[in-house]
Amino acid sequence: MKQKIVVELKSSWVLAHKDGELPLRYLMRLVKETYEEFVRVEREAFISLSLVVTESDTITAQVVQRFIVAKFAERYGQSEVSQLSMSVTPYEDILDAEDRKDEEERKADKRTEEFFERLLGKTNPQANAEETLGTAEEQLEKINALIGAEEFKALAEEMVQVAPSIARSKTLNIFTYQTYLFSINDGYGLSTCLKRLAELLGALRIREVERDERAVVEIKLAPPKGESAEPFEPVIERLDSTLSKKLQVLCIDISEWINDTGTKKFKQFLLQIERKMCNHIIVFRIPFVDKEVLEQIRDSLSDIMFVRTVSFAPMSNDELTTWAKAELAKYNFTVQDDAWQYFVERLSEEKSDGRFYGLNTVRKVIRELLYKVHLKNAKLGKDDSVITQADMKALCANAEHAHLSGYEMLKSLVGNDKLKEQIKQIVSQILLARSDDSVKTPCIHMRFVGNPGTGKTTVARILGKILKEEGVLRVGGFFEYAGRDFCGRFIGETAPKTSSMCRDAYGSVLFIDEAYSLFRGDGNDRDYGREALDTLIAEMENHRSDLVVIMAGYTEEMQTLMRGNAGLASRMPYILEFPNFTREELYQIFVSMTSSKFKAEKETLECAKAYFESIPDSVLQSKEFSNARFVRNLYERTWAKAVMRCQLEKKKNITLTKDDFERSVADKEFKFNEKKKNRLGFFEN
Repeated sequence: MKQKIVVELKSSWVLAHKDGELPLRYLMRLVKETYEEFVRVEREAFISLSLVVTESDTITAQVVQRFIVAKFAERYGQSEVSQLSMSVTPYEDILDAEDRKDEEERKADKRTEEFFERLLGKTNPQANAEETLGTAEEQLEKINALIGAEEFKALAEEMVQVAPSIARSKTLNIFTYQTYLFSINDGYGLSTCLKRLAELLGALRIREVERDERAVVEIKLAPPKGESAEPFEPVIERLDSTLSKKLQVLCIDISEWINDTGTKKFKQFLLQIERKMCNHIIVFRIPFVDKEVLEQIRDSLSDIMFVRTVSFAPMSNDELTTWAKAELAKYNFTVQDDAWQYFVERLSEEKSDGRFYGLNTVRKVIRELLYKVHLKNAKLGKDDSVITQADMKALCANAEHAHLSGYEMLKSLVGNDKLKEQIKQIVSQILLARSDDSVKTPCIHMRFVGNPGTGKTTVARILGKILKEEGVLRVGGFFEYAGRDFCGRFIGETAPKTSSMCRDAYGSVLFIDEAYSLFRGDGNDRDYGREALDTLIAEMENHRSDLVVIMAGYTEEMQTLMRGNAGLASRMPYILEFPNFTREELYQIFVSMTSSKFKAEKETLECAKAYFESIPDSVLQSKEFSNARFVRNLYERTWAKAVMRCQLEKKKNITLTKDDFERSVADKEFKFNEKKKNRLGFFEN
């Protein structure tokens, strides 16, 4: 008589006790050594062990069961025995594992064959064709409604097209053993596409597919850690522990392994997947990379598997806007046409820190917008579902002076009179060249050099507005990044990332602060900054009439950047130098800031004037002094103290007092006192 013993442990307990040999592997080894003639291992996995016991007069399933408990307690302690879960069933009542697997595959083949016979018109075409073809068409319609994702749409069309041929040849495994490599950035609809893929497979009846949330499983591999197999365990555990025989889509994010897919360790992982994937459609995921690198990764995976690549280009601003319109329509809201420019402006602000999460970020902006519109309606007692330009403008941090022209904004800036005149001359030269065919059109990319806080970002934003108003730029938007924002994390990610950021800025200004960080000058060929810079130079040349790239930074570092890249300096002929602000200009900046939001007492401004006049030359001339940024920090510290004081005094109207200012400049970051030298001996103060 044969008995089957199933031993199981919780995955969390196993992960906490991976000291050398895995727990169930340890038990399996001891059982095989002790009862070799009587026990056969049917299945061994991360959290489950199946044993078939051929019983005799002395060896029974209960004897083996007691042996397992004793050895488990010996290694992990008697208190841990409760973690073991064991069951014993007659082996004659169940099929052998391989027979059961074959039976399931035969059933699946039969269901598929019946479906394709209907599809090919061999049985009941009138009764079944509409149901089957209609379902596939519905899924294709959903997929084709996606924004972008052209290669994914083509794959779906191909699947439907090839299904009848597979039915005739009965080569079902072509579907179930084909894997996919999706190249797609965070926030651009990976989960949606995986769900659509599962629904399409279900509609085609390739195999019976899991439904709802069970149809798709996503797992991200942890970074490589020496020889440990730990990063792969969640995937192998998932493949081993799947009880259902219905098909699932398993997405494995291998982003952290892009540079290691050729290692022996990763190849062994692929072999494990290939042996266990009969109930899964495997999708590997990496970020959006260039075609060459994508093919290299595909080639590496193809050593073990049949792999198809599907690339998802990041959505353009127009595509993101289209998606936002559809999302707002779900809430029965519409947007005035002239408001969308501020939606794009808000997206550029979201992108300016180098961290943009596609549709997730757009969805966040929409929720913020709808909340503000609902709040406005509540205050006005209205129920307006039309989003106006004013509503959208309120989302933008830099829309405060949007009613002013570019030249008016330039004139309102404190100081920099020479710089203002230079900008007017540059714009005039560009306009003349574009109106006179006999004059060669100058390259309009620029270098802004100077210390922090001297107005480089502000002037770049204003310049974009002026060029839009003069007809030089068709959009006039402003996209601000730091130099290292263009660098990817993996080989092959930098170039498409840089190209995507440039594509967003077509017709606008692309402002790159700390641009010198793209060239370190250390001869490191693996530095992605060099790759980003090469891509930028190509974009600057190919779109010289529809893109203004402004690189900004310290004077000396920017000179090093130009010397280290042949051809870059010639493509950026305009050099605008931003001097440090004078003491009087710093004071005027402080006055303009205080007058924009709050009232300030006369004594407050007198105290501020005296403070700025006291700033030492060594501070003003220092490379680290942040100029207007320093003034803004002081202004914000002053009104913060004023707000706290007014709250304590139960005052509604906020006025900046002399005391508020003096308490602010008393903070250490606003002090300029020279450090006193320590003297030896005893002296009176």
